[in-house]
Amino acid sequence: MAAATPMQSQEIRTGIMSKHSQPRLPRALVRAVAAGLAATGLALAAGPASSAGPVPAAAPQACRAGTLYLTFDTGSMSQAALIADTLRRHHIKATFFLANEPTINKDSSLDPGWAAYWKTLAADGHVFGSHTFDHVYLRGVRDGKVTMRAQFGAHAGQDVAMDQQSFCSELNRSAQALKRLSGATMSPLWRAPGGHTAPQTLQWAEQCGFKHVAWAPAGFLGDELSSERFPNKALLERALRDLRDGDIAMAHLGIWSRKDPWAPGVLEPLISGLEHKGFCFATLREHPAYRDWLRGQSATVAGQAAGSR
Repeated sequence: MAAATPMQSQEIRTGIMSKHSQPRLPRALVRAVAAGLAATGLALAAGPASSAGPVPAAAPQACRAGTLYLTFDTGSMSQAALIADTLRRHHIKATFFLANEPTINKDSSLDPGWAAYWKTLAADGHVFGSHTFDHVYLRGVRDGKVTMRAQFGAHAGQDVAMDQQSFCSELNRSAQALKRLSGATMSPLWRAPGGHTAPQTLQWAEQCGFKHVAWAPAGFLGDELSSERFPNKALLERALRDLRDGDIAMAHLGIWSRKDPWAPGVLEPLISGLEHKGFCFATLREHPAYRDWLRGQSATVAGQAAGSR
């Protein structure tokens, strides 16, 4: 089973981020994807390839190949409805990490206009975690504080020094927004934007009740990469070939910069192909690296509630 090891970057990005841009991905990660795609024999520089057709799903049976864990971060929300519909059609539960990001509707993903969407996902049985409210990126650690750069919100593009209280507040703001919009309770899980963490942020988060979730190397589904260099067909081939039992996979509910959107061309054939290979899907509540933590947190909350009566 592949371990869900946090991606701790040694390089902190220095470029100012525009409203809809993402910091450059770690070169090692992009090289790993490129190497994996090269193994499929597909050329990467030939421009976007047409999406592979759906693979017929196998008849229902035991999870002979194991269990995978689909996760989705917010983003432009351009593919949000398609992703929810596809998961519902396949009776798959996933985990969603929420930040308050600008959307194609000219609002933000945790604005009231998205309340019905989050309510529907909650009713479908999906699980939620924090992606930090303003999508803040780790820049450095010094003198007991962390420097974060907010991609969105009132301090967008600015470096902000955070102590533990303000960092935990940043995580909890997403949970509070989800509760306000949908009535759903966020699981005590978080994902750092870009996967950039430090021992300080991991420790602080756990002390205020959040455990970090990264993704498996094969689980980087590539939806934020250039579609000219990494066409959908190649990304699909790589994921179908490389995903293994226990892997956490990561994509977004929409990416501004990708010209050929990932979800319409990849998600359906990816799920069908993985089901055909004998994989099942579950939320992170069932992942062996997180289920005991989540149960312990639930017991702590229940005990605190009982003691307050």
